[in-house]
Amino acid sequence: MQRLQGKTILITGATSGLGEAMAHCFAEEGASIVAVGRNHARGETLIDALTARHSAIRAQFFPCDLTDAHAIGDLRKAITASGFAIDVLVNNAGIFKTYRLEEVTPEAYDLVFRTNVGSAIFMTQAFIDEVCQRGGNILNIASIGGLQSYIAGRSQYLYAPSKAALIEFSQLCAKNYAPDIRVNCLCPGPNDTPIYENKDFSRILPSIPMGRMGKPTDVARAASFLISDDASYITGAVLTVDGGSSI
Repeated sequence: MQRLQGKTILITGATSGLGEAMAHCFAEEGASIVAVGRNHARGETLIDALTARHSAIRAQFFPCDLTDAHAIGDLRKAITASGFAIDVLVNNAGIFKTYRLEEVTPEAYDLVFRTNVGSAIFMTQAFIDEVCQRGGNILNIASIGGLQSYIAGRSQYLYAPSKAALIEFSQLCAKNYAPDIRVNCLCPGPNDTPIYENKDFSRILPSIPMGRMGKPTDVARAASFLISDDASYITGAVLTVDGGSSI
């Protein structure tokens, strides 16, 4: 039996990179997919690919600006009206923007924190009751940049704190909503995804013990385990998938 069979999984930021890889991985494990993102064309392309490969599952795309809390309320209504009941919420939406301290502006702060933290908070607020009722779980995708043991360079003054906040939010939810729900956090290292487009990682490779950049499938497989019943006694975990670069 596929380990996610019969589950309905909502993934934010699902139309590219890690989100897209997770959508395909979870569908292969038997899950129905509710994909959320901003790019309607990429969303429909994803759904076409999922349904072509996996005829036994349901898959639908819902466009949403996740920096708008009111839009998230409308999203919840649209998903429910479409007949989906969410078992697992994967808060993956995020942006990788680099700023030195002197470059930080109120507008930049607002953009990064509303996307990387606010979207997860308000999505969790909207769906946690339903996920609890169904005995499901929540997975938040943070970053090794948010770990105390991994101090990034001089241009991480917004990204790293936003991911640290997401890690703390995950553990608060894990503690306060147990035993009704599991909440875990996954921290990828640098991955070959569009979020890191045009970045030079040649200087980073020597610091990765595994000797290579991560692939979206590395993260997707780890996520598949954490949201499955195989991880039924795991909550509040912060799992790094970084080739050892944070040690």
